Amino acid sequence: MAVEYQLTLAGDIPLDQVAELAAPGAVETSTASGGRMLSADLNDEDGYVVDITGGRHGYYGAQDDGGALWQWEPETYVDVSFYMRKDTLVDKGKPHMLATVARVLAARAEDAALTFNYDVLMLTRVAGVIQKHNIDGWYDDDYDRILHV
Repeated sequence: MAVEYQLTLAGDIPLDQVAELAAPGAVETSTASGGRMLSADLNDEDGYVVDITGGRHGYYGAQDDGGALWQWEPETYVDVSFYMRKDTLVDKGKPHMLATVARVLAARAEDAALTFNYDVLMLTRVAGVIQKHNIDGWYDDDYDRILHV
């Protein structure tokens, strides 16, 4: 069973620009609906597979800190989806994923959200302000990795 994290950036951003930050060796494939997708199998070096896709009229819903439904509907967006095996999550996958998220957030100014398994809100950035959510899901130094690139 895989663990999945998804970083979403609001805006009409070229996928190649995000791929340069998240997975420089990503190769172009297509989604089930025929859309463009950049993918990289980084299991050996980073402990995850990453897919980068974009779209219009997005809808995201996840559980926030108090258990309420957080919702976001960006007009245009780019998703960076990380798929990790549970056996590599702690030692390899999550630390490398967080470093990648930090790199993307440092280089891009768009509003953003990070979710866990598509239904737990972990982080938001709105108008440049980063906020951590669902504190129980973070290790002590995880958040520092995001804030201090």
